Formats: sequence, C-alpha cells, structure tokens
Amino acid sequence: MNRLAGKVALITGTGGGQGRVAALQFAREGATVVGCDVDRAAHEETARLMAAEGFTLHGNAPVDLGDHEQARRWVESSAEELGRIDILYNNASAAKFGGVGDMSIEDWHYTIRNELDLIFFTTKYAWRHLGVRGGVVINIASTAAWGGSKAAGISAHSAAKGAVVSFTRQLAVEGAPLGIRAVSISPGFVRTPGTAAFVDNPVTRRIILDGVLQDRPGEPEEVVSLALYVASDEARFMTGSDLVVDGGLLAI
Repeated sequence: MNRLAGKVALITGTGGGQGRVAALQFAREGATVVGCDVDRAAHEETARLMAAEGFTLHGNAPVDLGDHEQARRWVESSAEELGRIDILYNNASAAKFGGVGDMSIEDWHYTIRNELDLIFFTTKYAWRHLGVRGGVVINIASTAAWGGSKAAGISAHSAAKGAVVSFTRQLAVEGAPLGIRAVSISPGFVRTPGTAAFVDNPVTRRIILDGVLQDRPGEPEEVVSLALYVASDEARFMTGSDLVVDGGLLAI
C-alpha cells in the first residue's frame, strides 16, 4: 500500500524480534529505514533479510542508546545522510527483574537507563528534525505500566514503562504546535526469540498467560501492525494516546 512512501523512519533495536519485524514491515510500506542495535550480528542479519527483499537497512551497530553521545551521533548522522526524519520508533529496551527488597541498585539503574533514558535521548536529538515537516514519535511501553505481575518482580520495569506512557503524553503536548504527534503502545507478553523459552515451558507459560483472555502470547507482527498505522497519515488525528495490545489481560 506504500502508506509510508517518502518517509524516513528511525527504528531502535532492529536486531530483535519486534524491531526486526518493524524494519521489514516499514520498508515494505515504502519507508526508508534507519536501524541500530547493541548486537552487531543481529542487526546485520536484519540487514541481510531486508536486502533479500530489495531493501536497504541504513544505520549501524553496535550502538548503545543509553549513552547519550552514541544516541546523538546515531540520530544526527541519520538526518545528515537522508536529509529528514519523519518517524522515530523507540522500540529498544532491556530490563532486570527482582523483588523490591532483593533488587540491586545496579539492576534498578540498568533498567531505568535501558528502558527510559534511551527514549529521552533519541527523542531529544530527533525533536528538531521531526518538527521541520511534522513527524511522529512511537514509544513502546508495556502493560506493566498499568498493572503489577505475580510472575516476576517488575518494579523497575513498571516504573520505567509507566514513565514512558507519561513522557509520551507530554511529548504530544509539546509537539502539537510543531505538528509532531506522539503515541505509546503497551503490549502484553509477546513471543520473540528472547521470550520463546518462557512460552515453550509449560510452567512459565501458565504463569505468563494467567489472565490473558485469548490464552496465548502476542506476536511481533500484531504490535508492529498497530505501530505502522500510528506512523501513517491514517492516524493523523491521533496523539497523546497509549494503545494497549494485550489479548485482553487488562480487561479483567
């Protein structure tokens, strides 16, 4: 359909499950895709898959977006190479888990750095480029922003993702006069290469899917298809929202 024809999309975490799918789907819809990842081999595999379909994955790896200077260089080199930024898709994240009383200070700061700080850094440096023609920021949050979990200690993860939702609302307020839209997406548990072991283990699967009305994990394509809509002009009246994709987890 070429819904993103002529647009430049910066997508973080393109070596992972959702990021790889996003890079491919956005390219298929006409976007020029710039990616990055901390894992060079995974990023290059995504580039290979895109090349097999006739697409180019711009950008580089490894890039640690939790380092503001690396984030700045990635964003500014992308804008310099391609002349514009229309979409910033903040997908990358990493977290540590543990009960409040047991979690180390280092694990808390690791999670905030890699789930919240990196979104601020990329958005900060992309902001002036997005404001030139009016663009969109898509931030991946989580149902952890809206509810706790008995499955694991997610205090740091919940705090970071709740902040992502709130940060997105403020971006919408500040971006409106510039024509910049901002939307967050809160997936439930999604099957990726990194989570497959939990899904395939009957014990952890039961715990993870407790309360999920559809009784299955989500698929990366189900999150990315929503992000694709948000990024397109079809969603031009949408900003400041958090969109939940969770198989009905939060309905109960």
